[in-house]
Amino acid sequence: MIRLLILLLMTTTVALGQSITSTIRGTVRDVDTGYPIIGASVALAKTGQGTVTDENGHYRFENMAVGRYVLEVRSLGYETLQLPELLLVSGKELIRDVDLVHQATDLQEAVVRTQRPYPLSSVQEITTEQTLRYAATYLDPARVATSFAGVATANDQANGLVIRGNAPNHMQWRLEGVEIVNPNHLSNAGTFSDRATTTGGGVNILSTQLMGNSYFMNGAFPATYGNALSGVMDLRLRNGNNEKREYTVQAGLIGFDVAAEGPFSKNSKASYLINYRYSFTGLLSAMGVSFGGEDNRFQDLSFNLNFPTQKAGTFTVFGMGGISSNTFKADTDSTTWEFQKDGQNIYFKNKMGAVGITHSMPLNDRNAIKTAIVASGLTTTRDAAWVDPVQQTERYYENDGLSKSRVSLSSIWSSRLSTAVKLKAGGFVTLQDDRLDSKAPVGGGDPIDFQLKGLILQPFASINWQLAPRWSTELGLHYLYYSKSKEGSVEPRAAISYQMNPANQLRLSYGLQSQLPLPQTYLAGRSYGRTIGVSKSHQVVLAYTLQLPQSSSLKLEAYWQHLFDIPVNSQVPNSFSALNAMESVVAQPLANTGVGRNIGLEATWQKYLTDELYFIVAGSLYESTYQGSDQVWRSTRFDGRHTFSFTGGKEFATKTNRTWGVNLKALWIGGFRDTPIDAQASAISGQTVYLEDQAFSIKLKDYFRPDLRVYLKRSKVGYNSTWSLDLQNVMSVKNQAYSYYDSYQKRVVLRDQLGLIPVLSYRVQF
Repeated sequence: MIRLLILLLMTTTVALGQSITSTIRGTVRDVDTGYPIIGASVALAKTGQGTVTDENGHYRFENMAVGRYVLEVRSLGYETLQLPELLLVSGKELIRDVDLVHQATDLQEAVVRTQRPYPLSSVQEITTEQTLRYAATYLDPARVATSFAGVATANDQANGLVIRGNAPNHMQWRLEGVEIVNPNHLSNAGTFSDRATTTGGGVNILSTQLMGNSYFMNGAFPATYGNALSGVMDLRLRNGNNEKREYTVQAGLIGFDVAAEGPFSKNSKASYLINYRYSFTGLLSAMGVSFGGEDNRFQDLSFNLNFPTQKAGTFTVFGMGGISSNTFKADTDSTTWEFQKDGQNIYFKNKMGAVGITHSMPLNDRNAIKTAIVASGLTTTRDAAWVDPVQQTERYYENDGLSKSRVSLSSIWSSRLSTAVKLKAGGFVTLQDDRLDSKAPVGGGDPIDFQLKGLILQPFASINWQLAPRWSTELGLHYLYYSKSKEGSVEPRAAISYQMNPANQLRLSYGLQSQLPLPQTYLAGRSYGRTIGVSKSHQVVLAYTLQLPQSSSLKLEAYWQHLFDIPVNSQVPNSFSALNAMESVVAQPLANTGVGRNIGLEATWQKYLTDELYFIVAGSLYESTYQGSDQVWRSTRFDGRHTFSFTGGKEFATKTNRTWGVNLKALWIGGFRDTPIDAQASAISGQTVYLEDQAFSIKLKDYFRPDLRVYLKRSKVGYNSTWSLDLQNVMSVKNQAYSYYDSYQKRVVLRDQLGLIPVLSYRVQF
């Protein structure tokens, strides 16, 4: 008996003292060619652990204690790279591939920076781990972007981004480097008219479980990017584990996720990664739980299959698809009605899907080619009906439909011509097919059945040249041709950088950029015999970056953007401009004769997560103005004049393989603009009538929203778990949204945005 007690005591002691470990591994490649780098030095900072890459560029650290790490990668002829904020947990390997930038001189020393494929441009890398750590992101990289300077949220309910005073419609979404349609559930979320928008929605359809690192860029784009005026969100997929099977289960207010990944067989390096998600609100709605009369549901499925070969390069097959709906039904007790919407039934449905194939082929250690074909499509319908308060019968007054599809083929060749000169060239061929379908069964109005089909050609070429030890430049040319308007746009791009010393850099960049018109804008021109062409802008950005100790940096940027060829009224001088257009159909003749201007100064102080502390402090001062056909300079809808954001947090690691964390995010944004409403004319017409000659003369109150996230991570043998609580708008601040004339109350009503939104979630990986 005594021996048994001693044995149990020894077993318990060993279990309590057991160190929980996992594996860190990946591949080091040349960023230009994707060619594996042999013999690169890979180390884990402050641990004394180091290794070198093998003949395939692979590195591996086994039996590493769970926790935070900084990865350092060095190789002769390449810039040294440090990657902070790596989190190793039990039950899941940490696979981090590294792309090194070839350097022509020995000037640069090791600096802490994230991977940037275009070091001469304004690029922000968004990691999956940041999406999981920051408060109130809803696991969406677009919401992470609101932590960056000059980026504001258009509305609490959606992820549409106002970038440097530009409307959300001027942004572009990409998947694996190729433009796609709006990849969001509930694309009507947060819009003024409750209709679908082209760039935003309630939550991203692509689950975080599939995402790799995403890239957000604004300012003067590299020549690779086109058909956008404000910014690009380029979503990238991660590969599944090609050595062992792993699973992730997550449940929360956003949804219930199940993900699986692993190798297809033990004898192959091919891997799969698949995820299914169903909205938690949908589950509650199915059980009869109501959210203020709203029934919101969504579900999605996404996958990524990776097939590396010995001699033919690497093939990937990926896809995503989601359906969502929003149903609002009037209360059968009409005495509870307060606003005009309370007496309506509104049915909104959203379907989106994308599928693609990529092929990456390193030709040798200096040349590589990547080809992709991606098809994406979006359809939405919205039916609205008045409800008879006595009979409870529906009288439909509006039926709207929108469909968009893109089929794109791209091929990009990268070549390092010498140690100082790099060349990138290629192009995109896109078939566009958009359709608007709208009719008003009650109240008159001409029905709309409009289809916009065309071919978009975008060849490009750029050269990166190390002029001298401290000077480098990137010169490029992008060409956009649109078959519908038979118009071509030649767009030069240029950037020059001066490396003052290893810690200080100056950069000046310029770009001429253009964007196709929205379908409703093109329709407004065609209805009056006009062909609406692309809108354009000149952008100039001057940036200064200072690398600071403790994995931190300071960045200052000044920018000037001149927009021209903007659609405005072609017959009557008025204040309309497509720069302010949202999702509604435009009911006036248009021509490309308008202009606009955005100027501003931005500052960002960022510290990556080291020593259990991290933060981003970012702010901007800006002015966003435009001219309509009346030639009067006015503020645009999004001329808030300033943005400020703080995102920061602290982690507390314990000796029991537990980590507590807290993240605080605060947004303070200058109030957007609204147009005065003619109450008398609105009462006569029964709908909102604006005083257009006073467009955007009202400035809403400043927007302030604090968010809080508290989480607990625990590692056990074979699995890890995370409990988290997000509190969006933790102080329940009443931020103003917009005004309209309410036909039920017979007065102008100012609506507020969302109050406190709590989101509790649990995540386990094994």
